Amino acid sequence: MSDKLDIVTFGCRLNAYESEVMRRHAEEAGLDDMIIVNTCAVTAEATRQARQSIRKLKRERPDTPIIVTGCAAQIDPEQFASMEEVAKVLGNQEKLEAKSFKGLSLEGAERVQVNDIFSVTETAGHLIEGFGERARAFVQIQNGCNHRCTFCIIPYGRGNSRSVAMGEVVDQIKQLVDRGFKEVVLTGVDITSFGEDLPGTPSLGTLVQKILKLVPDLPRLRISSIDSIEVDEPLYDAIINDARVMPHLHLSLQAGDNMILKRMKRRHLREQAIEFATRVKRERPDMVFGADIIAGFPTETEEMFENSLKLVEECDLTWLHVFPYSEREGTPAAKIPNQVPKAVRKERAARLRAIGDAQVAKLFAASAGKTAKVLVERVGHDGLAMGHTEQFIPVMLDAHAEPGDIVTVTLAPHDQNAMKGIPIRG
Repeated sequence: MSDKLDIVTFGCRLNAYESEVMRRHAEEAGLDDMIIVNTCAVTAEATRQARQSIRKLKRERPDTPIIVTGCAAQIDPEQFASMEEVAKVLGNQEKLEAKSFKGLSLEGAERVQVNDIFSVTETAGHLIEGFGERARAFVQIQNGCNHRCTFCIIPYGRGNSRSVAMGEVVDQIKQLVDRGFKEVVLTGVDITSFGEDLPGTPSLGTLVQKILKLVPDLPRLRISSIDSIEVDEPLYDAIINDARVMPHLHLSLQAGDNMILKRMKRRHLREQAIEFATRVKRERPDMVFGADIIAGFPTETEEMFENSLKLVEECDLTWLHVFPYSEREGTPAAKIPNQVPKAVRKERAARLRAIGDAQVAKLFAASAGKTAKVLVERVGHDGLAMGHTEQFIPVMLDAHAEPGDIVTVTLAPHDQNAMKGIPIRG
């Protein structure tokens, strides 16, 4: 690292998006020798890694001020303010405001700038021109969450659900397409709750249909993590019938056992998850599912865990995000007496990941020899291009291509992490 503005990001896609918002604000404010650490609080381990990273960064650049923000800083600002390496702590709302970076003072009483996140009632639609390339852009449509799953600390870092106005979302996407972007990803904390706070209470399905109608030149629309139980008919219709909606959905499932789902305070049963996945695959056979699954939630027996393992096959899940359960102080789940030993949580998570790896290998094998369209995202120094298919399969292609190009290829084996794309000439 040199003496320049650096942003270190932990956690979700939304955090990555918000890091780019901060980069723009900091650059406009002329801050060129600073480190911003954008933390995550989804697990205790994520918070520990952030603290460890802060100490390491300070050793590497002892004269560079470090600003800490993100969900962990919002929930417990004092744990970062007490670190001698930290110059300032910003809350999740403050980090998105240009005024936080203009005339930034690193001294005095305002060392901690963290307000009550539950007092925030609006989410600004920040327009970010991608992540150093002209291929995929993330558009934030929503922030916060009104649900209180017993394991989750995130609402205390993000606040209640609030949506960006539909017209503003559509205008952003039009601008991005005009600038050459080929794919837009709709992102947020709980995007299937989009619109509940807007006049007329439009749904995510209403928004998606409006985007598809009003931005006809958008080649690819991708939807980030959704709660399948909240998918309404307009959204389902778009997923099934519009090829511009990518055939890859990431489902917030968390577990495959009904008793554990109930103790998590989730809103669906395993049967409903299976029914949704089966229905979608029947009507759109090229669909690929990812999912979040937690291993070792309190009271989870081996039999209950087996139901999560079975769910991977029953929903035909491929891209798994597996988390060993992590106690978060202040959540109801942390107070449940029957906590699963940490060694058992890790072992169960490893078994889930192994099944996930097998599912990826199965998808790669089934895709070999098939034609796909790859959106090129970056080109390495060796000239090799990398991108993803419609189903989010990572592809390496030895072809003259630029970020933003959509290349039609024949898929071939490469390794366990990606496939090879052989361009189809003509």
